[in-house]
Amino acid sequence: MVQTLRRVFLTLLFLSISTSNIFAADASEQEDGQILDVMGTVADHDYMKTPFGKIYLPRIFYWEDASGETGLSAYASTKSALESGVFAENEEGAIVPAGGGQVKVDLSITSHLVFFWIGMGLAVFITVMAAGRYKKGIGKSVEPQGAFQNIFEVLFVFVRDDIARDNIDKHKADRYVPYLFTMFMGITFMNLFGLVPWAATATADLTVTATLATVTFFVTQFSGTKDHWAHVFMFPGVPGWVRFILTPVEILGLFTKPFALAIRLFANMLSGKIMIIAILGLVFIFADLLGAVAGYGVSIFSVSLTVVLYALKAFVALLQAYIFALLSAVFIGMAAESHEHDEEGYRTEHIAEEVSAN
Repeated sequence: MVQTLRRVFLTLLFLSISTSNIFAADASEQEDGQILDVMGTVADHDYMKTPFGKIYLPRIFYWEDASGETGLSAYASTKSALESGVFAENEEGAIVPAGGGQVKVDLSITSHLVFFWIGMGLAVFITVMAAGRYKKGIGKSVEPQGAFQNIFEVLFVFVRDDIARDNIDKHKADRYVPYLFTMFMGITFMNLFGLVPWAATATADLTVTATLATVTFFVTQFSGTKDHWAHVFMFPGVPGWVRFILTPVEILGLFTKPFALAIRLFANMLSGKIMIIAILGLVFIFADLLGAVAGYGVSIFSVSLTVVLYALKAFVALLQAYIFALLSAVFIGMAAESHEHDEEGYRTEHIAEEVSAN
């Protein structure tokens, strides 16, 4: 046990020191004199960081020139786009057509998009691998074999029993397990990537979390029963004048639920990333203001605290994936819920009362 904890601590310490080295490199590349650009570090980029340098990603633009003609242009990198002479960089650093016009849709590949693909791809990949083992009978006719399959089964059963079946009608829950499990695993991978040096936290991007929440929104609405929509627009048993108040509130509630999903995941992952960067940034700030000795002195506090934050952020990464999947299941369960049996029971009880009264 002691050896395991020691390995975990050393791993977290390595990640912390490696991350601080990256921040130092970023700070040295800045031309405006800033010691550390926190928001620039967590922002989406047109390149990926690796231990061997940066890999620049393709830029794809659907644009309109000054004459109103549109076109689709693709380049290997931002540098290639600028060297072509077709595009230029404005004062804000954005890419615009050199002869006037505007970029209508930027379809460029970014670092957050790449890690989104990797996270979701890993979720699908491990599921396909596990399914292949189950088809061979491993895990069905005999017990699961290996750490991979045992961990997979624990996570899958957890999502199925504690997330899907606990919040969705038992006759419908299993059909949503693949979606909920993919979301849980994909978000977990994307969250944990933020702990790896040179990687990016895709879920610290609002466009990523908004996309995931939008998928949940459509799944929820397409799962809605007649009873669900009746309680959104008609409100059985409610006076007509009250419906004018409740209906707008219910319609607004359809959109606030995915909005809350997106903001919760985005804010938690971004704040954790900013906190780590800010604490490690104290090393460079003190070194710049008071000298190298002060920087080394503060580094003892900064790196130690960052190790603790890394462990906390790993827990939060799993927790936020669980919360997203759980709330998705709750919203789907509310929409897919049917009250037919309750209504039948009410009718039976009401008829029995009338018969006894007569």
